[in-house]
Amino acid sequence: MREKLVLIGNGMAGIRTLEEILKKDPYRYDMTVFGEEPHPNYNRILLSSVLQGDADVRDIVLNDYDWYEQNQVQLYTGDPIVKVDTEKQKVYSRNGIECDYDKLIFATGSNAFMLPLPGADLDGVIAFRNIKDCETMIETSKHYKRAVVIGGGLLGLEAARGLLNLNMEVDVIHIADYLMERQLDEPAGKLLKQELEAQGMRFHLNKHTEQIVGKNRVTGIHFKDGTKLKADLIVMAVGIRPNVTLAQEAGLNVERAIVVDDYMQTSAPNVYAVGECAQHRGIAYGLVAPLYEQGKVLAEHITEPDSLEKGYEGSILYTQLKVSGVDVFSAGNFTDSEETKAIRVHDEFEGIYKKVVIKENQVVGAVLFGDTSDSTRLLNMIKSCEDISGMSKVALLPSEDANGGAISVADLDDSANICGCNGVSKGDICSAIKEQGLTTFEEVKQCTNASRSCGRCKPEVIELLALTTGNDAATQETLCGCTDLDHQEVVAQIRELGLTHPREVMNVLGWKSDEGCSKCRPAINYYLGMVDPLNNQDDHTSRFVNERFHANINNNGTFTVVPRMYGGVTNSEQLRKIADVADKYNVPLLKVTGGQRIDLLGVEKEDLPKVWSELGMRSGSAYAKALRTVKTCVGANFCRFGTQDSIGFGIELEKKFEYINTPHKVKMAVSACPRNCAESGIKDFGVVGVEGGWELYVGGNGGVDLRAGDLFHKAETKEEIMDTISAFMQYYRENAKYLERTSHFVERVGLDHMRKVVLEDEEGRKALVERMDIALSNRKDPWKEIVDSEEKKKELFEEKKVEVLS
Repeated sequence: MREKLVLIGNGMAGIRTLEEILKKDPYRYDMTVFGEEPHPNYNRILLSSVLQGDADVRDIVLNDYDWYEQNQVQLYTGDPIVKVDTEKQKVYSRNGIECDYDKLIFATGSNAFMLPLPGADLDGVIAFRNIKDCETMIETSKHYKRAVVIGGGLLGLEAARGLLNLNMEVDVIHIADYLMERQLDEPAGKLLKQELEAQGMRFHLNKHTEQIVGKNRVTGIHFKDGTKLKADLIVMAVGIRPNVTLAQEAGLNVERAIVVDDYMQTSAPNVYAVGECAQHRGIAYGLVAPLYEQGKVLAEHITEPDSLEKGYEGSILYTQLKVSGVDVFSAGNFTDSEETKAIRVHDEFEGIYKKVVIKENQVVGAVLFGDTSDSTRLLNMIKSCEDISGMSKVALLPSEDANGGAISVADLDDSANICGCNGVSKGDICSAIKEQGLTTFEEVKQCTNASRSCGRCKPEVIELLALTTGNDAATQETLCGCTDLDHQEVVAQIRELGLTHPREVMNVLGWKSDEGCSKCRPAINYYLGMVDPLNNQDDHTSRFVNERFHANINNNGTFTVVPRMYGGVTNSEQLRKIADVADKYNVPLLKVTGGQRIDLLGVEKEDLPKVWSELGMRSGSAYAKALRTVKTCVGANFCRFGTQDSIGFGIELEKKFEYINTPHKVKMAVSACPRNCAESGIKDFGVVGVEGGWELYVGGNGGVDLRAGDLFHKAETKEEIMDTISAFMQYYRENAKYLERTSHFVERVGLDHMRKVVLEDEEGRKALVERMDIALSNRKDPWKEIVDSEEKKKELFEEKKVEVLS
């Protein structure tokens, strides 16, 4: 019988510990994870990329829901543990779940520190710590323009850069003389200030905040020197504090954080701690590399304790990052003292600054600004305590090798650390490439974890891959780590060989994993249906969790059912059905959505077929990579500004394109006039009524990666607009990568190219529309599939009753 392991915290350190356990002994533990946020495990390091618009939330997910399911890890999101009984070895969650454990791991991380200032509780005063904070900033930027960031450290500057990208005016308040004083020395900090001022940030150094002012919402900030600033949003980024309240209440030994030994054991038996909530030898680490080192030691200790030669002994602190487009690196002790000497290079023309600190013939610290190409070599010298007495001190900062070329990873020893976040050396990467036959960057990333966190070492990993395999082409962006083929090559092979099933694709095309993975199986399943819509047999098992259950999974394991309401129009009969179902199945929450429908939130998994059957309404496909909604305004029939029948056209569009599979979700809107009440300007396909006709906008995105749609075509008739959407969508279906939104697709291929394909090439347009009609003729109705399944269950039940009676 398996032991029970409970993890409190669904963050990077805790889940990495589970990954290490699964590598060493995948059948040792029944694992249960409780997380406070309503998300699977994501990369907190890349939150700034989401805020700045360089990544979508899904891009920073490290372990999706399928990973938990495949590894039989029970996940409770949005349900933190509120009590731990170390004597009974039991935990209790906020939602009332009780869970026994044999081993318990605290990975509760840290909380953002909020300055206890008057007015800090006003609306518009937030931290920058999680996805919700990102979403708040993005939403605020739509209505307000003046932002103040308190804190000139890394997090504060990343927040400021993101707010600039959101077209807000940004002032940064910092208590010190220069920026990022924990990671940089004064010359580097001043260079960074100059660079960021050129980008549009305004800085106020040596400033002490006195109070935040406003009635209900923040309107300004006052300083102790009597100066003031107006503000619509204040972001505090002044540090973090280990989240130890639960551990204290459980009676664990807590100082600044939860005290652990070299094996991450706390003061209670069978209770461990890793990550920012743990204090080891007096230090609580806030960087990802030490946290992963702790997780590795803990995993080995509770799976193979006899093989563990030594425990965790602490880490050398270093950071390598890109601050608003500027490369920065620091490591070790880089401050000047009487016992140290330093070598400095300062190129004001190129904006480059380098400093290496030496003590007793050893490199003990370094700061690099603007050019971090020497970082890997210097970090390894610091870690190895290399004696440099026989080395020319100037050679510590070479910009080129002896032949005049840039220094390459090929010149590094095998022990050199390539991926600092995950502790992966050059030797680890090269050995994995040779022994495992790895040929793509994605394969190396999945196998070794190199470049899986901040991603800064990706160029070095790609270079090592090319050097080791002798094949530059091996570094192409493949579909996933299971294959050497990219998206286009997989589609071409499916067409050429007439492949019809995901397993056939993986077998014929030489997949390296018999089962594939959660990234490639849904993609293959989509490509098969797109290539041959008439003969394709959809593989239900290759779809994402939400698509398999025809509902969106919630953070507590229940589901959200969304019936379709064409164009946002409903009637009393539908509303009665929804109300009756909600009462019968104790649905805890009904909510009107932004897509003009009604969510039934909190439906139990076992009730889903009955709920769909009794609603008698078609699925709204809120979970699907397909057309989700067509939002409409009331139109010319009711609105005095409307020029067209937006509701009628919206319903026609929705009925025509519902259930057609697409590379990613697709949203549409129809507005009856340029006032755009249906938000047509930020949809994948947005239609706007004008005098005498319609305008079509494409490639809009109203999510985190906000993008206004491009005006694509004007037409007098809705039939012409309908055909244009058909042709455009079919070309998108055939040529986009799986999980590529129309906004990214339009930017990749170019709007001019799409106009040539869809508008100027009449024969090509006609062929696209015909292929779309073929695909539409064979689409599956998931609602009918669910209802038929429920009816079949009833028939089988009745047959069984007859058998028993006879």
